[in-house]
Parts: sequence; C-alpha cells; structure tokens
Amino acid sequence: MADAPRRGAPTPDSEAARVYRHLKEVFGADGPRRIRKTVERVEPRGDAIPFGKGRDPHDLGDVLDSLTVKLGWTAPLAQGDLMSSWTAIAGEETAKHSTPVGVIDGVLTVACESTAWSTQLRLMRIEIMNHIAVNFSEAGITSIRFLGPDVPNWKKGPRSIPGRGPRDTYG
Repeated sequence: MADAPRRGAPTPDSEAARVYRHLKEVFGADGPRRIRKTVERVEPRGDAIPFGKGRDPHDLGDVLDSLTVKLGWTAPLAQGDLMSSWTAIAGEETAKHSTPVGVIDGVLTVACESTAWSTQLRLMRIEIMNHIAVNFSEAGITSIRFLGPDVPNWKKGPRSIPGRGPRDTYG
C-alpha cells in the first residue's frame, strides 16, 4: 500500500507530469527566488514616537481653527458672525429698521424698512464700515449697499414712456 499512487496525483506518464517536468527544466529546480527589497528606515515623526513630543492632545478650539483655515471657511464664518451681530454693529434702534440680506463679492447688502432709513444708513456708512473693519476683518467686506423698500413699477405696457417716475411715494 505504500507504493500505491496517491489519489488525485498525476501518473508519471500523464500530460500534467510532462508539463511539470518541462517547466522544471526551463525555470530550474529551485523554483522562483525571492528578491528581498532593501527598505530605507525612516525616522518617525515627532508625533509618532511613543511618549515623544507632539503626542499631547490638542485643544478642540485649536483643531477647529486650523480646520477652518485649511478648508477656507474663515471668510464665510466671519460673514455669518457679522450678519448675526448686526444689532451690535448698527445699533439697537437702527437694527429694528434694517436687516442684512447677504454678502456677495465683498458687498454687504442691507434691506431697510423705508427710504428714510436707507438714507440714514448711507450717512452712517463710514462709521459702520470702520466698525466692521475693526471687529470683522476676516469677513472681507469692501462696501455696503443699502436697499430701500420694494415699490411697484408702473412702467409697463405699450404706452409707457420713460420719465422721472413716481418719486418717493412709499417711504
């Protein structure tokens, strides 16, 4: 029983045995040789060394600050802060009659209740811009645009002619 061929093993004259012998002659009896790559040892960084410098946990505020700078969120976040603290910028009474609408290309747009408030805020523009430049410099505000209330337009139809319009009827 010791000399009996194993089950599933190729017989000495089978095609598989002939292919095996041929490949053994072509590629050698030792089989493929492994070539070991030489790997350069890299010194670990300071934050990767156990018990080394830089392994201390960072403050959450510092991590969030670096993340906002890295992702370019500094200006949009500063603009959001500016919009939310409009009462402190313009004053309590003025903020009741005006609302910041948005910032587009560095221009802060403010909607006013009436044309009188719009005119008053235009006169206060320099003071408001100075306050924004000091407290919200990262917002990137270059100018402010004050809008009066929306009024109906009577310039419609085929018989409409250009003219001076109704003036300040609604304000």
